[in-house]
Amino acid sequence: MSNVVLNRASLRDTELPVYQGLLMGDVRLVNSEAMAVEAHAALMESEVIGFDTESKPTFRVGEISTGPHLIQLATETRTYLFQVLCLPGNKQLQQILESPRVLKVGFGLGNDKTALMSRLGINIENVLDLGEVLRGPGHHGTVGAKVAVAHFFGQRLQKSKKTSTSNWAALPLSERQMLYAANDAHVALRIYRAWIHAAAE
Repeated sequence: MSNVVLNRASLRDTELPVYQGLLMGDVRLVNSEAMAVEAHAALMESEVIGFDTESKPTFRVGEISTGPHLIQLATETRTYLFQVLCLPGNKQLQQILESPRVLKVGFGLGNDKTALMSRLGINIENVLDLGEVLRGPGHHGTVGAKVAVAHFFGQRLQKSKKTSTSNWAALPLSERQMLYAANDAHVALRIYRAWIHAAAE
């Protein structure tokens, strides 16, 4: 597979059309055993799923994060949101994340493996950090989802700082939070598919 290296400097065009992600009808909050079973079936049927987590931000020096508070897993058509504080499907979630058969793709996953093990006892397997593989050999730092969306889709991914730094431990989450989180995982899966397609050409 050939490398597809993204040039961050040339992809800052604010005139790009806005990326349209999932709608609320495509988001599933896993808040019951029945929903956990549904999520498990859909996600375990997929060879690749989008993956991300959200944590309540820390603002004080020395404050230790208690996250992740939300875990997002996306198929081609929908995203499932698992709230850690009221998680009915911990067994199903663990099976999905520990499955060596299902590839989990996302951005900025450096701390997720450690956090999932320390907080939930989940040893996540078969993970691909797109932020690292898209930067190419010899490049420093990581590529973000915004740059990748501009490169592969010619669109602008809108990321609200207010939402990203909101309270992800809140019960319930707002619709704005759920959409933001759902699309973080889903866009990673879409970018992965586009990257594989481009690399195969």
